[in-house]
Amino acid sequence: MGNNNSEKLPRIHKLTILLNEKEYKVLQKYITKYKITNKAKFVRQALFTHILEHYDRDYPTLFDDNNKS
Repeated sequence: MGNNNSEKLPRIHKLTILLNEKEYKVLQKYITKYKITNKAKFVRQALFTHILEHYDRDYPTLFDDNNKS
């Protein structure tokens, strides 16, 4: 995700989420503490970091222990 492909791949799909009061306060505190100025970028990076970690972990290998019966 290090490539700056925003010019090549315009963001045309909108995603909306709802947070409860505690979740929102935690997010706001984090954003303030770490001086995050672009919330959308931060949420995208957090989301795709999580997704890519799962892809790496779930990727089958020759000696995959998850397939034991």
